[in-house]
Amino acid sequence: MPSFEPNKRYLRELLIYCFNLKKSAAEAHRLLVEAYGEAALSERSCRKWFQKFKNGEFDVEDKERSGRPKVYKDAELEALLNEDSCQTQKELALTSGATQQNIMYRSFTINA
Repeated sequence: MPSFEPNKRYLRELLIYCFNLKKSAAEAHRLLVEAYGEAALSERSCRKWFQKFKNGEFDVEDKERSGRPKVYKDAELEALLNEDSCQTQKELALTSGATQQNIMYRSFTINA
């Protein structure tokens, strides 16, 4: 029989339920572990969410994050290198929009 694998949203909604029942974050964590084992949120996450609920924040969706670096595939970088193999890492970074560190790491993995 397949077992139910809860997602983050579901677990966070259960935390709201526990919060409304006046349970502590530690109690809520114990209940989640009892019901879902390894799939449960950490106690630290439970405390973080309980603090949000105490502040009146009940949106359980993940917030959009800005400024995350773009992920480039090795094939894209290899194509840029094939166009002009004399380009510096800095030039490749400017051309692709990736970080110079990402270019350096990827070029090592391509050539390995």
